[in-house]
Amino acid sequence: MSLKPRAVNFDEVWGGLLETVQQVVTMGSIKRTVWNERFSDVYSLCVAFPEPLVERLYMETKKLLESHVQELYARVSIQREENLLAEYHRYWLQFSKGTHYLNNLYSYLNSQHIQKQKFSDADLTYGSMQMDVSEQLLEIGELGLEIWQREMITPLQSRLVGVLLAGIQQDRQGATTDAPTSTIRGVIHSFVDVNMYKKKSTLQVGEVIVSAMMGLEFIFVLLVLYIMLYETVFEEELLRETGSFYRKEASSQLQECNVSQYMERVIARLAEEELRATKFLPPSSHKRVVKEVQDRMVADHLATVHAETGAMVCSERTRDLSNMYTLLRPVPSGLTQLVHHLKEHIKQQGLQAITNLKGDNIPAQFVESLLEVHKKYRTMITEVFHNDQQFVGALDKAFESVVNHRGNTKVVCRSPELLARYCDTLLKKSTKGLNESEVDDKLGHSITIFKYVDDKDVYQKFYARMLAKRLIQQQSQSMDSEENMINRLKQACGYEYTSKLHRMFTDMSVSSDLNHKFNDFLKAKNMELGINFSINVLQAGAWPLGQTSITPFAVPQELEKSVQTVDSLTCQELQTHTHLNDEQFTKFLQSLLDSKLLLTDAENLDEEAVVRLNTEYTNKRTKFKISVAPQKEQQHETEQTHSAVEEDRKLYLQAAIVRIMKARKLLKHTMLIQEVISQSRARFAPQIPMIKKCIELLIDKQYLERTPNSTDEYSYVA
Repeated sequence: MSLKPRAVNFDEVWGGLLETVQQVVTMGSIKRTVWNERFSDVYSLCVAFPEPLVERLYMETKKLLESHVQELYARVSIQREENLLAEYHRYWLQFSKGTHYLNNLYSYLNSQHIQKQKFSDADLTYGSMQMDVSEQLLEIGELGLEIWQREMITPLQSRLVGVLLAGIQQDRQGATTDAPTSTIRGVIHSFVDVNMYKKKSTLQVGEVIVSAMMGLEFIFVLLVLYIMLYETVFEEELLRETGSFYRKEASSQLQECNVSQYMERVIARLAEEELRATKFLPPSSHKRVVKEVQDRMVADHLATVHAETGAMVCSERTRDLSNMYTLLRPVPSGLTQLVHHLKEHIKQQGLQAITNLKGDNIPAQFVESLLEVHKKYRTMITEVFHNDQQFVGALDKAFESVVNHRGNTKVVCRSPELLARYCDTLLKKSTKGLNESEVDDKLGHSITIFKYVDDKDVYQKFYARMLAKRLIQQQSQSMDSEENMINRLKQACGYEYTSKLHRMFTDMSVSSDLNHKFNDFLKAKNMELGINFSINVLQAGAWPLGQTSITPFAVPQELEKSVQTVDSLTCQELQTHTHLNDEQFTKFLQSLLDSKLLLTDAENLDEEAVVRLNTEYTNKRTKFKISVAPQKEQQHETEQTHSAVEEDRKLYLQAAIVRIMKARKLLKHTMLIQEVISQSRARFAPQIPMIKKCIELLIDKQYLERTPNSTDEYSYVA
């Protein structure tokens, strides 16, 4: 066959083409040779000489398709309701497949004529307001679907939708549907598939509206074009019917059962509706239908469900709470009440666990009770609330309140001190019944509580003092555990927070090396001192050894000559020889008396009290340590620590104020306070009166000054 344009007798060519088109749209049998010839017929009509016969071919094909669909409508419309869907579905499957094949047959017409005359996106956006989109020619496949919508769906719309909704309602009520599931699904999907050609355009409605030059009539046409038939014809009615059904269902169920049972039934209904949507509806409707059920059965009765929230949380009814979470999560602000009640419940349980602690081991009781409560509710949040961040946040806020709770605002919070003493107990050699791994685990868990502590600088001060004692008195159970704990604190608060602790470790290491070198020197010189000892050289800036605890000390000659001088002295004589101050002398003498190395018959250790050496002292150990009982000094030490913390905070706040003002140069009083609080929050929670005092100190020191025009504004003095 020649591809060169030539004169064509339309009636003669169309006569052969007509018979084939009729066979295609009815899915009849066509020979391969005939099919190939019809491709040639379409081509010859499109390139006919002297004028192409495109429009006549298009119009005759359109008439044929309209006539065919009208004939099918006549057959379908006479059916009774119980047969309507089946007949419609049978003809739809036939016609949609036939139209697809027909579109392939007319591929040359589609590509060379229809597609080229279509308006481009640019034409639609910037072109004349007089352009009429409805006058554009459609590709043959699109044309067939448009005719089916106009000639079949539109006149049958109310009947089809009515029967479909009745079928879904029957399925919802557990009854057997009149039409098979596949038929109902197929008819519903035909409303979507018949509009598939409209998705081919890339133009979005939003882009059309942006153009202010377009007429309202043209915009309206485009909007109508992009509204899916399925949504307007069926989905809106389906959602309306679904809402009506579940509105009645909710009212009925609430009268018959309590909230706990109601939630179980709602969850079951949601699961059923999700399955039903999958069975009948296109994916775009699944969430919308389920949301309608949620709105009618949950959102509309939110007050009723919320009324039971407090009781369920207090009783810790995990199944009910899990159901409530499932139902309330999709509802806007639905979880607010549940989150609030859980936070208050955790706070109450936490305070109850640490109130009225008694006994000798209060730090351990305090920390381990809190950890037990935290673990319990962290598990609940994971298992019941699927680790939802709203509930994780509620747990954190509750524990912040518990850990930093103070019964009296005038009393300092004891949590930092108790936590530090708990760690001290674990790290000492006196820890019994725990191996190194178990101790390390407990220390790791203590960081959970540490992260909630506001006054982390107080913890740091107590921890540093206790670490110093452990290192100096060689009481650490494991240096690895000590180092691991410091690394955990560094990870939580940064290097600056633990810098002094690291320097303390360095000092002990350097001192150990110096002692070894000194002993090696003595051996090399064959020198004998007559006594074993070790010296620790410590940096004053790193170790928490205040100047108030330092006392002169003279090593008694008796230490060098053993005990051959005397075996008893008065307290005044001992203090004169040692040069210890009253506080230190009494503390260390009492330790020796408690250990039975020294004896006295005096009731009070006054100047005339005689202390004698216990020459009958025995001990199974050849080497033992004498330590001062910490309980007797604990209150004094605690007061000293808090006093040191206050001084450190003042310096920290002054440094923060100077940094801020140096960067900002000029700042209002309120803004300065806020920025200082923000910078200090990671270390401690500063009190506003203290910040004000620090500002005044810096003004006196001429780091800052008030601006001349305002009393609540400061400027940095360079």
